[in-house]
Amino acid sequence: MTSREKIQRALAHQSGPVPVDFGGTGLTGMHVSCVAALRDHYGLPRHPVKVCEPFQMLGEIEDDLGRLLGSDCVGANGRGTMFGFANEGWHEWRTPWGQLVLVPEGFRPREDASGDVYLFPQGDTSVAPSGHMPGSGYFFDAIVRQEPIDEDHLNPADNCEEFQLLSPADLAHWRTEFARVHGEQRAVVSGIGGTGFGDIALVPAAFLKHPKGIRDVSEWYISLIERRDYVHQIFTHQCAVALKNLETYAALAGDTVDVLVICGTDFGTQSSQFCSPEAFDDLFAPYYRQINNWVHRHTKWKTFKHSCGAVRPLIDRFIDVGFDILNPVQCSAKDMDPVRLKADFGSRIVFWGGGVDTQRTLPFGTPAEVRTEVTSRLRAFSPDGGFVFNTIHNIQARTPVANIVAMVDAVRDFNGTAA
Repeated sequence: MTSREKIQRALAHQSGPVPVDFGGTGLTGMHVSCVAALRDHYGLPRHPVKVCEPFQMLGEIEDDLGRLLGSDCVGANGRGTMFGFANEGWHEWRTPWGQLVLVPEGFRPREDASGDVYLFPQGDTSVAPSGHMPGSGYFFDAIVRQEPIDEDHLNPADNCEEFQLLSPADLAHWRTEFARVHGEQRAVVSGIGGTGFGDIALVPAAFLKHPKGIRDVSEWYISLIERRDYVHQIFTHQCAVALKNLETYAALAGDTVDVLVICGTDFGTQSSQFCSPEAFDDLFAPYYRQINNWVHRHTKWKTFKHSCGAVRPLIDRFIDVGFDILNPVQCSAKDMDPVRLKADFGSRIVFWGGGVDTQRTLPFGTPAEVRTEVTSRLRAFSPDGGFVFNTIHNIQARTPVANIVAMVDAVRDFNGTAA
């Protein structure tokens, strides 16, 4: 059975070996420090790891490492980064923690006397920075650059600047990317961007030089209550552009793609939700339903919805609007017990993630504790398919390599393929 067939069986809720995803998306990857540590652990050639997603400082998991980790997925990735520059023109850079990595040409940091690092939208150092990494940190936070809000003259078009039709450069990139993964024995996971409505990570628009509209995180959440007409106008425009882009993208991708990442919008906190089920029905459901319906009418792809947190009250709604997959399945959040999730929703949605807690167990537990938790999650989620193993979101910086290896070995043992 190929890796792609393993994923397809899981997506069809059929029993079989549990497939694995490490690095297929920017939501299922590893910090660049962990990638380097794993390469050393497995005795792979040493070289600077590429920072494939600079916002979270995720490292590229190359094929040699991916095979050792048992990963069954490969990403077909977009051209740009969250800072608006392309992933090309690689050069070396030494991180604040001392690691030599490769970063894209547009990654032009400014470092101050305290060791803090600043990045700039589209790599343009003549404008205000849009990202900040503390000297003691391991990833970037977006810098909010909110212009004064004039309630009487708010223009939804200001929040639509980023929603554009695919450019000739985008199309050329996708042709190259699909040629790269054509014929893969692994499942191909991809996404075109612009299909995730209200993704709070994108609201500050770290990729725009002079963002207009509502770009402050708090103001955006206020807008979900007090400026709903404004939000609807943004989402209506965004959805129209996304549907046109999907048509173009699908003509290029064909059957190469297995899973399409639609949404990175977080709806859950550790103990509650960012919006009520009724607000989801009003503000988000109409647009997600249009996107999912188009994908399911025109392709064989499965659609992937990311949301951290305590989203149990919304899972029925995620299913109703057409999502096939939920990630990262944050079992540590309120009412997210894996056994109950599987019993109540496991026949109707695929759980992609939830394999081990990246807030506590994986970074701070012992290898034995990691193995125990991984095995418990596999037993809870794997019956009758519908589960792809990944951690709860990306593996964070400085996670002990022994714990990551214990996780990988536990999955391999569970699947009965231990060396």
